[in-house]
Amino acid sequence: MYMKQLTKLSDSKTGRFSSWDTSGRNGDAWRIEPGETKVLADIKGPGAITHVWMTQRNHYRECLLKITWDNAEKPSVFVPLGDFFGLGHGIVNSYQSLLFSASCKPESVNQFNQGCALNSYVQMPFHERAVVELVNESNEPHRQYFYIDYETYDRPEPETGYFHAEFRRVNPFGGWGHEIRVNTPQANIVNKEKQAWNNNYVILDTKGRGHYIGCNLSVTNFQGTWWGEGDDMIWVDGYKWPPDLHGTGSEDYLNQAWGMQPNAFLRNGSSIYEKHTGGYQTSYVLHVENPVRFQKEIKVTIEHGHGNHLANEMSSVAYWYAGQPVAAVAPPPVGQRLPVLRDNQRRWLDDATHQCPGKRITLNKEMRAMKKQWQSKK
Repeated sequence: MYMKQLTKLSDSKTGRFSSWDTSGRNGDAWRIEPGETKVLADIKGPGAITHVWMTQRNHYRECLLKITWDNAEKPSVFVPLGDFFGLGHGIVNSYQSLLFSASCKPESVNQFNQGCALNSYVQMPFHERAVVELVNESNEPHRQYFYIDYETYDRPEPETGYFHAEFRRVNPFGGWGHEIRVNTPQANIVNKEKQAWNNNYVILDTKGRGHYIGCNLSVTNFQGTWWGEGDDMIWVDGYKWPPDLHGTGSEDYLNQAWGMQPNAFLRNGSSIYEKHTGGYQTSYVLHVENPVRFQKEIKVTIEHGHGNHLANEMSSVAYWYAGQPVAAVAPPPVGQRLPVLRDNQRRWLDDATHQCPGKRITLNKEMRAMKKQWQSKK
């Protein structure tokens, strides 16, 4: 598809907004004060953002990327800086996918708040106007280098959707039996129908017409064993059972198997691998050739552990196109989206100010029995 487009001539005009030093010197980064929002680009349409490059030393969770289409009241992209580009937890790494990539120095790999180059090649068309902003919610000045490349057209491209991205987080997830290990008989409860609809971790829940093109999913593995086995369940245009798409396990939905592996492919992989980071994982899957199309609404969910028994930290970014600009869910306040850290003895620091608790799952008869059985086994 892309190679064919390279041969096609066009009357469109190419432009760029960047942080270059207009004095002619080499101070090419913008300074954004604590609490300040800076407009990085304000583009008159019709047109499309074709590439975004950003680099910075820190504030991957504290800074928010906002993109608003066609003078809408609220942004359609509203995501922490690192998570938008596929890096969760405020950790940096080098990886490449079809739509996003990141690159850092070898000595910075798998570290918090180090310099890293971030790229997006997602095509983002619009009709009237595109406004790209960066919000600094840290308590110190932020330095940002950036390019935003775009094209403008004489008339809107036909039959194109507006790009959307939103961030969700629960810390901890409200699992019913976190003490129980995955792939044991006690974890193998029945999870279906409205129980699954109500209890699964939600990646995306939106209304309108469009298509879902993938997500990244970050886990802080408090339990320390395997966090997967949760089935993906995607409902299109309303509830029904079974859902329109029902998967077989977290690693399977992420296009891997037998756990996650330390690789990053064009359409799926691990941008952050937990065995290299002491328990932090970010995985991604991109539905480029197989988007999930919806006409009225979509709900994208996944179990956390089979039957939602685990209570790790979970966060995600969903990517989709919609027929009209839709408001993305606002991220939690800055304190509630910061990573969970460990002390010198590698114990997780249970800082209540960083918690963003998920809904506690109400135990049913089978859950109570399995918890009791696990306790007697131990």
